Amino acid sequence: MVALILLSPILLIISLLIILDDGFPVFFKQKRTGLNGSTFYIYKFRSMKVTNNGSNQKKVYDWKNGVPDDFIFKSTQGFDPNVTKIGRFIRKYSLDELPQFINVLKGEMSIIGPRPEITEITDCYNEYQKQRLLVKPGITGWAQVNGRSEIPHGEKIKYDLYYVANQGFALDMKIFFKTIVQALFGKGAI
Repeated sequence: MVALILLSPILLIISLLIILDDGFPVFFKQKRTGLNGSTFYIYKFRSMKVTNNGSNQKKVYDWKNGVPDDFIFKSTQGFDPNVTKIGRFIRKYSLDELPQFINVLKGEMSIIGPRPEITEITDCYNEYQKQRLLVKPGITGWAQVNGRSEIPHGEKIKYDLYYVANQGFALDMKIFFKTIVQALFGKGAI
């Protein structure tokens, strides 16, 4: 609650910039997988244009033995024409993630933990990969500060499972401060 109050001026400014750049809606919500496989809707600032041309349709994943280690959900390479001008900025500095403090307030997420994955991907997890769901997902995590969107799924799982096995105050503080540095410099953002 305190974080939302302190961030409210920034949240208001970003909301106004999104409206001026591309209109409404301001927020984007998406179904994600949380603690022990429960599902919830994650909140983000909308960074993509509103389209009705079918380009935002869900992708179907049908991996039978888990998500492949070399799978990368999003790539930092290339230019996506659907990302708005303000969207590029808020993504670069992770400002699009700020509404997730609402998810933290609701008890669906924590500040630190593995990033919540979309349900279409977690539905394909094997038993090894499902271990990352043993802790509450976070706004930032060990995988994010060690590669963010640049690392393949297998490496992300290893970082997340390291966090699951070693979570504690010291590791959380290390992640927290590394996140601030990465957000300030826009490292690894898409």
